[in-house]
Amino acid sequence: MTPTLILKPGTAWSDAWQRCLAVAPEAFRDDRVLTLWNAGWRPDGRVLPAVSPVDGSPVAGPPRLDGTTAHRAVRAALDQHRAWRHVPLPERRARVTATLDALTEHRRLLALLLVWEIGKPWRLAQADVDRAIDGVRWYVDGIEPMIDGRAPLDGPVSNIASWNYPMSVLVHALLVQALAGNAVVAKTPTDGGVACLTLASALAAREGLPVTLLSGSGSDLSKALVRAPEIGCVSFVGGRDTGAAVATAVADLGKRHVLEQEGLNTWGIWNFSDFDALAALVPQLFDYGKQRCTAYPRFVVQRDLFDALLAAYLPAVRTLRVGHPLAVEQPDDPLPEPDLGPLINAAKAKELRDQVAEAIERGAVPLHRGDPAEARFLPGQDTSAYVQPVTLLHPPPSSPLHHAEPFGPVDTVVLVDTEAELLAAMNASNGALVATLSTDDRATYDRLAPHIRAFKVGHGTPRSRGDRDELFGGLGASWRGAFVGGELLVRAVTRGPAGERPPGNFPEYRLLP
Repeated sequence: MTPTLILKPGTAWSDAWQRCLAVAPEAFRDDRVLTLWNAGWRPDGRVLPAVSPVDGSPVAGPPRLDGTTAHRAVRAALDQHRAWRHVPLPERRARVTATLDALTEHRRLLALLLVWEIGKPWRLAQADVDRAIDGVRWYVDGIEPMIDGRAPLDGPVSNIASWNYPMSVLVHALLVQALAGNAVVAKTPTDGGVACLTLASALAAREGLPVTLLSGSGSDLSKALVRAPEIGCVSFVGGRDTGAAVATAVADLGKRHVLEQEGLNTWGIWNFSDFDALAALVPQLFDYGKQRCTAYPRFVVQRDLFDALLAAYLPAVRTLRVGHPLAVEQPDDPLPEPDLGPLINAAKAKELRDQVAEAIERGAVPLHRGDPAEARFLPGQDTSAYVQPVTLLHPPPSSPLHHAEPFGPVDTVVLVDTEAELLAAMNASNGALVATLSTDDRATYDRLAPHIRAFKVGHGTPRSRGDRDELFGGLGASWRGAFVGGELLVRAVTRGPAGERPPGNFPEYRLLP
């Protein structure tokens, strides 16, 4: 008999909100977050209602600003930038270090906000916070040679990022950009994370960092955040549709930019035998329900190895469990570690379920579908944002699951008979961020890997984004502008000697193991 679950005491959204009011009263007011610009917190904008993907309950919504207010904020950020760029490096380092210390002090609260706002399981939410802190400390310790002979940009850096990694992607970028001498402007993702980002920004602003935090629709704010002449660089992480519009705008203006866009990351299997090792990786490949830019939702498999793949893959995927990220049996139990929590919202969950159903109706073969009866939920809980893991064989070419990233716990398998078919299927989305090829023969890997259109290609192991000592990029339609990571992250937001060739989409930067 399944035990009745309860919410872990002290982890309710109301508990997290009261802690936010106590920690940063300047940034949180009653039941809303404020907007940060011109070094002050303001009740600007109309607050949009929002619900948690965890259980459909109300959470803080983003205040929707208009374009005029956003442009005023960007102009104020330029004034901050002109002052901050002259602050000596030792002082910038001290203020960023103090911010990191404050983030460390409140890491559990930041993680709890991520659980409620974007549905991250507790372990992954903590990891997102810790990766931001640890990653920026790496830059603090080694910044001198990275900026030697370089200067801040002529205007602030504008950051527009997706909702899935508010800390380790967005806050990490903001703090490194500020460390390099730039004022920073950030747009909160519409789908979630506004309270977490507000708290992090409040802690940074207290230490004197030139941070601007705005909320609103992309259509309302893009003129200020992308096209405004005051902006020195645009950093974008998100989907291809929005990214294409941003890419066109920055190209027309000749503005510096870093645009990371989705791609269908693939895992190829060719003349391979170590399926036990692959099986051990399958559960971790479902981290955060595959709502990651470096997730692997597509397996391209040599037909003769299909039976071996199924024998290894199916037992592994059947171990995955879905559940409420904060539900326990007893008050003193540790927080649970479900493999999968909710997707970002109920609409995305419905879209993905509809895509799966349509693909099956048009000929895809279901290889695995998780059992909802095994999920761990609170009594009467809204579960509309949860999707059980699904694996499909041969989604039809007309299905989005054939050529686009599902951004959810859906794997697809494509069988091939020749190396040419293998490469064609692995390159179905015209560029990706990562890919992996599992083959026993290193010579085969060395021969095929250069033809896989992904920035990072692994030999039997997954590749990741990496925020410290490894640069990151993409190929084809998955990337535009400067590569980031390590020294190149700093180079992307600073000016070097006259005539310097900026980092960018050049073949010499492609990463193989």
